[in-house]
Amino acid sequence: MGWKLGWLARRAGRRAAGGGERGGATICLLGVVLLFVVAGLFGAGVGAARVARQQAGVAADLGALAGAARVLQDEPVTCARAAELVAANAARLVRCRIDGLDVLVTAEVIVSPLPGMTRSARATGRAGPLRG
Repeated sequence: MGWKLGWLARRAGRRAAGGGERGGATICLLGVVLLFVVAGLFGAGVGAARVARQQAGVAADLGALAGAARVLQDEPVTCARAAELVAANAARLVRCRIDGLDVLVTAEVIVSPLPGMTRSARATGRAGPLRG
């Protein structure tokens, strides 16, 4: 029993002096934190891209609806009205054309999900009279 107490006393002395600690838990903790940071950045990038895609879709749809209200006028008037609504929705008009009585509008939204990375999201909207 005496040898066990001596061993415990020596071990306690090494711990108190810091000789038994090597910092393994700190390295593991830093690795886990780094993993969470990378996963968070990836999630933020994917989320920003999805929001930009949705914003481009809304801008294209509203631009097409605004243009469809003036489709009986000429194409420049129709596309000018569509461009106004696309710009009001923080997007850029890429393409506008009339197909019969339908108006097709393509809108683009530029997004920067991470610093130094720029992407564009495009969507096309179509509006026209109801068909039977």
